[in-house]
Amino acid sequence: MHKKLIAFIQAYSLTSLTDKDITAIHKAFIPKKLRKRQFLLQEGEVCKCYGFIISGAVRQYTIDERGVEHTLSLAIENWWAGDRDSYFREQPSIYNIDACEETDLLLISREGLDRLLSIPAFVEMRIKLDENHSIASQKRLLSYISMNAEQRYADLLKSHPQFIERFPSRIIASYLGITKETLSRVRRYSKR
Repeated sequence: MHKKLIAFIQAYSLTSLTDKDITAIHKAFIPKKLRKRQFLLQEGEVCKCYGFIISGAVRQYTIDERGVEHTLSLAIENWWAGDRDSYFREQPSIYNIDACEETDLLLISREGLDRLLSIPAFVEMRIKLDENHSIASQKRLLSYISMNAEQRYADLLKSHPQFIERFPSRIIASYLGITKETLSRVRRYSKR
């Protein structure tokens, strides 16, 4: 399992990992299996671990007072899953994170993360991921305030076509901020 993570870190850094670095990474990340619909995190819990997805798919969402789910993020292999706010500030999460498929992850605690900050390649990877996260968040926010449903769906098809294949329609609709009926209409329209 750790080989995928090691390859991921190397892909995001210019500095090579030493054998000592690899050993430290193996010690810091603990394997975890989630069954479909099993929670990695539930609303009200503190996010104690962040997860690197080896295989599978998860979603991060909240449920409003009317019982409507609002999907904040979707994640598949070679993506990270967790509630950043809860993880770093050690506050109860407002989100749920559950598996949409059988999922294998490598989890790292906050203490484990702090220990790995002495590894240059790991730090480079974190900086690059933080940059990517910030850019993706800005693009997602802009799509919500400037694109209609058809444009958001087209953008998702272009940027993450694998999401359409891996997640059920109700979750895709929630992620796009539209109803299942609107998603169905948009799909019919886009096939013309």
